[in-house]
Amino acid sequence: MINIDDVMAKLAEAAADGMDDAMQHLLTESRKLAPIEEGTLERSGTATTASEGDAVEGAVSYNTPYAVIQHEKTGYRHDAGRQAKYLEDPWVAEADTMGDIIATAMRKAID
Repeated sequence: MINIDDVMAKLAEAAADGMDDAMQHLLTESRKLAPIEEGTLERSGTATTASEGDAVEGAVSYNTPYAVIQHEKTGYRHDAGRQAKYLEDPWVAEADTMGDIIATAMRKAID
């Protein structure tokens, strides 16, 4: 017999694990584009995941005084392969992949 509470608990845990993996993926992709002078901005990136009840949230952030300026000022000149919108562009480009990462984690939980 299947206990729905057990299944829901497994799915909630899998969703949190999948979100963590998806945020790590986004962090990896955004680091590839982050402007680089000394590498401080790139190294300041972190991925976090939090869950409460059925809600799961993930975030990627960069923690330097100039992170927002470097992200938003599209007129700055950057080294080859580096750019403004270093977080937003991968978020859009990798949205399907991140969804697949979360879905795969959840499917594995109930197999």
